[in-house]
Amino acid sequence: MPKYVAFLRAINVGGHTVKMDYLRTLFEALGFTNVETFIASGNVIFDSPSRSSKALEKRIEASLELTLGYAVATFIRSTSELAEVASYTPFSDAKLNSAHALYIGFMAATPSDAAQQKLLALDLKMDEFQLNGREIYWLRGASFSDSEFSGARLEKTLGLQATMRNVTTVKKLAAKYSMQDNEASSSKVERVRS
Repeated sequence: MPKYVAFLRAINVGGHTVKMDYLRTLFEALGFTNVETFIASGNVIFDSPSRSSKALEKRIEASLELTLGYAVATFIRSTSELAEVASYTPFSDAKLNSAHALYIGFMAATPSDAAQQKLLALDLKMDEFQLNGREIYWLRGASFSDSEFSGARLEKTLGLQATMRNVTTVKKLAAKYSMQDNEASSSKVERVRS
């Protein structure tokens, strides 16, 4: 059964607090199995027989809004997609070493060519962007508080909602779940051989 990661946008902001054990029960109530959370920032891992991440996003968003009383944008990636996101190298080692941090933004769709050009045309002294499909890689030259750019401005520029995660979180998630997928595949092969 496919394993997915749901990246939830702003689930614990604006005075809202959702405990991760409660969030897991909400996903289990949708019929998902092997539900886990990773770090208390709205990363939910689950198994579902669905092959449509778009359908899963809509279903989760509708359920969370009904249950919590506010909208929670949801961005789904399969564990194989997440491995590709984590392994993508948008910037040189020299740039990465001199930066404050690298964030990966997950979006529901690839931004239009016009939106991409608008973002890449911004004259920013401390931040740099690379787009790759439905992800944006944001190399930050300073902390959020010292930066001239924000997530809200990013969304406005692209005309799309996004949720940001530190590259370290994304790589840890990808490593953990790609290893589990590899172990499951090996077990399946061993059972077939037996």
